[in-house]
Amino acid sequence: MRDPFGARLQERVRALGPLCMGIDPSTLLLESWDRPDSVEGLEFAALAALEAALDVAAAIKPQVAFFERFGSQGYRVLERVLSDARDADILTIADAKRGDVAPTNVGYADAWLSDRSPLAVDAVTVSPYLGVGALSPFFALAQEAGRGVFVLAATSNEEGRAVQSARTRDDEKVEDLVLRSVSEMNGRDDGLGSIGAVLGATRDRPEFHLPSLGGPFLVPGVGAQGATAEHVARMFDRCPQGTVLANVSRSILQAGPDRAGLRDAAQRWRDDLARALA
Repeated sequence: MRDPFGARLQERVRALGPLCMGIDPSTLLLESWDRPDSVEGLEFAALAALEAALDVAAAIKPQVAFFERFGSQGYRVLERVLSDARDADILTIADAKRGDVAPTNVGYADAWLSDRSPLAVDAVTVSPYLGVGALSPFFALAQEAGRGVFVLAATSNEEGRAVQSARTRDDEKVEDLVLRSVSEMNGRDDGLGSIGAVLGATRDRPEFHLPSLGGPFLVPGVGAQGATAEHVARMFDRCPQGTVLANVSRSILQAGPDRAGLRDAAQRWRDDLARALA
């Protein structure tokens, strides 16, 4: 049986640094790389990004939407990326943002976290806006399979703030409710828990005491959205070593399609983030 995701992630971050490389083969990216907006262009870009991440990033994070837009052929490419990543021993996080009522989440959890699925990843992003409790099938299967879940708490986009900063009947911000719920689940585990939170580096620091989360943070908003390595360091000051995984996508991918350029950009971001979070 594999070790819990939290322990595996913390080990990788300590060994390789806190970079998560986003793989976002959008129409705009393929056009900028002078590649066709097709399955062939998708596969070229995704595999080039994966190659650049090897031995540089602790994890990759494919944005599922950019594969899903090509239907079954796009999912075939995603399955290849995940298979190649497993063979290369790099952690995989599916940016799928799934979330529904609990019975439906059983199916979503099977798709992304079950050993029998060709889409199985080390961790998946989920949305809590049908209730954190409704995500229980993800949490249960993740624990059973040694995989992880990242729950959206405060995302990097401006549009999310009105919902995520709204207050409950108990005058607690929704983002703090999510973070507290994640912390309570991680309190059951020894070591770093495998339930993490997505917390954008472009956001104000929440009221919740971040070092007490007990699980990892996945941090979007770094690079093209404006946040720097120093922003990440200030946001997560005093969080335990190896618990912060900063995602960088467009600011690395814009260095392509040249493989050496992609790798150099990934290394620069890794080094900047590692220095800031040291």
